[in-house]
Amino acid sequence: MVFKKYRIWIVLRVILITANLFFFVFMLRNEHQWVTALIAGVLAIIQVAALIHYTERTNRKLTQFLESVRHSDFSTSFYDKDLGRSFEGLNRAFNEVIREFRKNRAEKEEHYNYLLTVVQHVSIGIIAFRKDGKVDIFNNAIKRLLRVNNLKHINDLANVKASLPDALLKMRAGDKQLIKIVVDNELLQLSVYATEFRMRGEEFLLVSLQNISAELEEKEIDSWQKLIRVLTHEIMNSITPISSLASTVREMLLDEEEENLNLKQLDDDDIDSIEQALTTIQTRSQGLLNFVETYRNLTRIPRPNFRYFAVKELFERVHILLKPKMEKYSIVCQPRVFPEDLMITADPDLIEQVFINLLLNAIHAVQENENPIITLTASPNSNGRVSIEFADNGYGIKPDILDKIFMPFFTSKKDGSGIGLSLSRQIMHLHKGTITVKSVPGEGSVFTLTF
Repeated sequence: MVFKKYRIWIVLRVILITANLFFFVFMLRNEHQWVTALIAGVLAIIQVAALIHYTERTNRKLTQFLESVRHSDFSTSFYDKDLGRSFEGLNRAFNEVIREFRKNRAEKEEHYNYLLTVVQHVSIGIIAFRKDGKVDIFNNAIKRLLRVNNLKHINDLANVKASLPDALLKMRAGDKQLIKIVVDNELLQLSVYATEFRMRGEEFLLVSLQNISAELEEKEIDSWQKLIRVLTHEIMNSITPISSLASTVREMLLDEEEENLNLKQLDDDDIDSIEQALTTIQTRSQGLLNFVETYRNLTRIPRPNFRYFAVKELFERVHILLKPKMEKYSIVCQPRVFPEDLMITADPDLIEQVFINLLLNAIHAVQENENPIITLTASPNSNGRVSIEFADNGYGIKPDILDKIFMPFFTSKKDGSGIGLSLSRQIMHLHKGTITVKSVPGEGSVFTLTF
């Protein structure tokens, strides 16, 4: 007979065990039936053990299910025939959970394969490695860029350049470097950017490497052309009048006849003209010497002497220094530091020069305003770096010259030298920082220093 209900099986087994126990007790009372009683007792024990095993089926299924989940074995299925609705519901729930796990794992594998395809397809080289240097993934761009086919450890890159592994291992999140390497007799200038992430409780470093040699060469050529144009313009402005005046003086002094040179007779007017010409030549020559000296100073900025100091102190020094000039034009200067004890690591003397340059530019921009305002704001930015802004409500900078203001000797002022912003950018570069500008003509400008 087939019982279709789990409960009926339990009741039947309990009845059989109870009957067997009564039979066992009955046989014990009969001294001649002790063997039968022993058999009945053993049979009762077996029936109890079978009942326990039968009732623990749910626990075994649950254990099997949890083991499948723990070992990510989602090929298991649960099925019991003719045990009633409760077991059918339990098996159905187990199987549905297994299917969901199987579906999620398939989706994760598809997502991983998708990301892997994207990573392998991008033209920028990508390497992800652990803190101990073990490489987890690298893409085809790295193979092409560094000419490597297999990369198991970051130290394997020593074959490309001896110092490259150490440089990559020392990088931290947000770090940027420009690394020069030679691969197959070709000089590559790699822009390297790093970021960090955690996965499975372990820290990883992800670095991207991009060859920017062509872009740098193009920028370098463009910079040289701009500089040569400026130098040529300044030199020609001085040489042309010198050459013209020298020719004029020669004509006034000498009478050129065939092969002989004779000194002309000079009257007072001629002497005055020659004196003025020589004075002009001297002045222009001195101006040319000053120009060359200024250019030489641009290329000889001292190395920064780094110190850890408060931004507020530097604000106060620069404000006191330029206070008379600002009072002359009734300029309101608003220095603000958040928090007040904000500190930076830099050369205070060099950075003070940058502050002075920017503040002088701001004063010049707002001096004709009815309500001139200059705001100096220092605070940490979203990347954890320190940003210092110099904002003014002056006449702003025209869009067509915005990309030229950091070029040496370029100036829109009548009495400007054109070296202040160029010098400031070089100083910030020595500090591994940046200087940027935003401007709206007629509304004002904002210069931002990022350390």
